[in-house]
Amino acid sequence: MAKEQSINDLIHRLNEETLHKDLDRRGFLQGAGKVAGLSLGMVIAQSMGGISVDAEEESFNSYPFTLGVASGDPLPDSVILWTRLALDPLHGGGMPNRTIPVRWEISKDENFRQPVQRGTEMASPELAHSVHVDANGLESNTSYFYRFKVGQDYSPVGKTKTLPASGASVSSLSFAFASCQQYEHGYYTAYKHMAKEDLDLVFHLGDYIYEYGPDEYVASTGNVRKHKGPEIRSLDDYRNRHAQYRTDKDLQSAHAAFPWVVTWDDHEVENNYANDIPEKDQSVEEFVKRRIAAYQAYYEHMPLRQSSMPEGADMQLYRDFSYGNLANFYVLDTRQYRSDQANDDQSSPQTHESLDPSRTLLGEQQEQWLLEHLDHSQSHWNVLAQQIFFAKRNYGPSPEEPLYSMDGWDGYIPARQRIIDFANEKDMDNLIVLTGDVHANWGSNLLADFDDLTSRILGAEFVGTSITSGGNGADKRADTDRILTQNDHIQFFNDYRGYVRCEVTPSSWKTDYRVLPFVSQPGADVSTRASFVYEKDQSGLKEVSATVVPQGKASSSEVEEDRHNAHDRAHNKQMKNEKQPN
Repeated sequence: MAKEQSINDLIHRLNEETLHKDLDRRGFLQGAGKVAGLSLGMVIAQSMGGISVDAEEESFNSYPFTLGVASGDPLPDSVILWTRLALDPLHGGGMPNRTIPVRWEISKDENFRQPVQRGTEMASPELAHSVHVDANGLESNTSYFYRFKVGQDYSPVGKTKTLPASGASVSSLSFAFASCQQYEHGYYTAYKHMAKEDLDLVFHLGDYIYEYGPDEYVASTGNVRKHKGPEIRSLDDYRNRHAQYRTDKDLQSAHAAFPWVVTWDDHEVENNYANDIPEKDQSVEEFVKRRIAAYQAYYEHMPLRQSSMPEGADMQLYRDFSYGNLANFYVLDTRQYRSDQANDDQSSPQTHESLDPSRTLLGEQQEQWLLEHLDHSQSHWNVLAQQIFFAKRNYGPSPEEPLYSMDGWDGYIPARQRIIDFANEKDMDNLIVLTGDVHANWGSNLLADFDDLTSRILGAEFVGTSITSGGNGADKRADTDRILTQNDHIQFFNDYRGYVRCEVTPSSWKTDYRVLPFVSQPGADVSTRASFVYEKDQSGLKEVSATVVPQGKASSSEVEEDRHNAHDRAHNKQMKNEKQPN
């Protein structure tokens, strides 16, 4: 509490100064971020100064590893091992206000008869007693098991894997990606099935948590679980919400089964925020404090490297991973640096604002970083692991009355075109875009010119549905046929929940849309609704298999705008709840 109070006081004083200096919002955000980041760094450094007891001597009245274990950000010689000590996870963690030493070990066998490394890491209250172990000196392309220990308590055992050596000849890769897991909208059965897959790694593309209070954001098939506590704003709020999601056993099983590479979208802070601009009419001070809290809680609960530790209101999340010579993955951040959404963030035709070349989605530095990496890539595949719909998508009533999402790449046309033009100039045919956000499965050819079907095919975009967000879904929506007809480059749509599995070789990319017939109750079976192959031969996506999903609903009356309307209703409930007396 002392640290949080000191940050609040410093930010408040900075806010007072802006009243006299006429600073813009971004200037304030940067100043406050530096203050908060310096404060956090100093407190954490101070907390590492001494250990009161040995890890073996710690003793708690209940099990401390309630949030499971995870690994992530794998490299050829290292991987991050994560856990968080939480005796009372939904009420701040319930840990003593001191640094706790945590033993860890990593082994080639799950019985730990061949340990290759072990050590002690400090779990400090300043980072919610989370642990981020950089287990290095490991062999490339090798599976390991890991666990933690405090006192007599062992954590669950996790399994992880390092990446192949940089530039090594690699013949295959199998991975999955997922996104959008609104806790209230359904059960995480998809993760139960994912944990049983034979995968090398998992990508999570954002909306790991949702910020809404109980029953503010309601699925079309109703909410089946409840968020604890009102809309989240403070550091304690975000910690408790992450903890609530992490207590789910199916989610824990998927984290424990594979290394994860994560990035965020909007709900890790607030729906459709853009850089330093909130969705709602909040003061500068309110939003700065909220973003600082959200970013810190995100770091605390993800298997991220220390290089991603937030510095106040900023956090370095875009980064790259090379899977030998087979695939280069560029993990993007399309939320932290973007210009405000055009046209009041409403579905609309293209306008002068959305076509303004000065507007950015990635920010100048990240965009240049991406283009430079693409320019130097020698990999068989170049993969953008990111959040929002990349291909052109008109979901309006007709080609003459188009509607586009101003929150996706369609709202930042020149920014998208710079990437497309670069890929076209380089004669690329191996660009793959992985996407979440829109709670449905889509598959698209990426064209040099989306208005010219004869233009060069640069690659493909695979949009993955949600884990739960939106409720049960159906095979088709009321607008499916119309959207596919007026967007000829889009080859596939499906509206069930689930995840996407990809199997990659040097010459072929196969994508399986793994779906569930329902999420409103546990126990759903998983099916591969359709499989597509892309082969760099200018023929584009090819459907190689399809199936009818047992117990699945064939069609629904829903349309694209219903998702936006559900968020609008949630926003109205939030405003109403804010006006009610405590």
